[in-house]
Amino acid sequence: MGDPAGIGPETIVGAWTDSQVHEVCRPFVAGNCDIMRRAVQLLQANIEVVPIEKPEDARPSLFSMPCLRAGSPEAARVLPATIDPHGGQAAYDAVICATQLAQTERIAGLVTAPLNKAALNAAGHHFPGHTELISQTCGVKQTAMMLYLPPENDKNGRNGLGIVHATLHMALRDIFQHLQVERIVTCMQLVESAMRELSRTTPLAAPRIGICALNPHAGENGIFGKEELNILTPAVELGRNTGIDVLGPYPADSLMVRASAGEFDALVAMYHDQGHIALKLLGMHRAVNITLGLPIIRTSVAYGTAFDRAWQGHADSSSMVEAIVTAARLATNRHSLFASCGP
Repeated sequence: MGDPAGIGPETIVGAWTDSQVHEVCRPFVAGNCDIMRRAVQLLQANIEVVPIEKPEDARPSLFSMPCLRAGSPEAARVLPATIDPHGGQAAYDAVICATQLAQTERIAGLVTAPLNKAALNAAGHHFPGHTELISQTCGVKQTAMMLYLPPENDKNGRNGLGIVHATLHMALRDIFQHLQVERIVTCMQLVESAMRELSRTTPLAAPRIGICALNPHAGENGIFGKEELNILTPAVELGRNTGIDVLGPYPADSLMVRASAGEFDALVAMYHDQGHIALKLLGMHRAVNITLGLPIIRTSVAYGTAFDRAWQGHADSSSMVEAIVTAARLATNRHSLFASCGP
């Protein structure tokens, strides 16, 4: 459900009214039933919120929203657009509930609505965001965040564009000490696997991956910085030696243009805004956040709690729809992959 003070509940309701969501999965909400009823009323949707005790009880439809209680009833008292520890706790409880259900394979995957980092920390949970929280819960260290832009249609045979981030929620001054050859190669491997799994038609045999330079003009042979010479180029060489179709490092400004034109299936960005700004300009309301490297499937919307427009009834639910559809596709493709391997 996300933070009850943000736009999460209303984007869930908005997505619930989209028939394609129900065509690809059997959804239910983990969170607070009263909050979801309030969001239904806000959008004047013809949906009944039905409390359930376990996922197996869910009988979703366009007009019926099963809601698995997660967290304290105090979450219902959180005011819209406020940083409240109860809101942070509600988001935490829903994430942990859904993650544990996915770990025990009682659900095929989870889609997270936005949480507020300040509220999460105020509740005593000191994580920079969903990615780090879910990674720790799953006991996984090597994960990465990928923003994914699905294709607008399947006619051109493309599988969308993914941008994985070598570093994520940290100050710009700290990026340099976290960029290592091994980390870049790990990101290549994770995004290659993800783009294969996201294939809509025939399997994507060799996703083409581009590496964003860290410095302007890819460092100009060391004039503007030596990270390209000492870290990124060796990482590309190592990746190519292991069979990954990877090229770069290229100046990020022109590489993003080349990728949007279809020359690359995925990119590795060096830091948060290098990847986020470009992809959100291409299609913010269709973009999906996918955590790579987890033993479970987790997707999310590509924006935050948006307190400036929360609980006003006009939050865009397109990204939530895409996140749900993408999670369902990953689950279906992963199941097909495992089934093809035999018993």
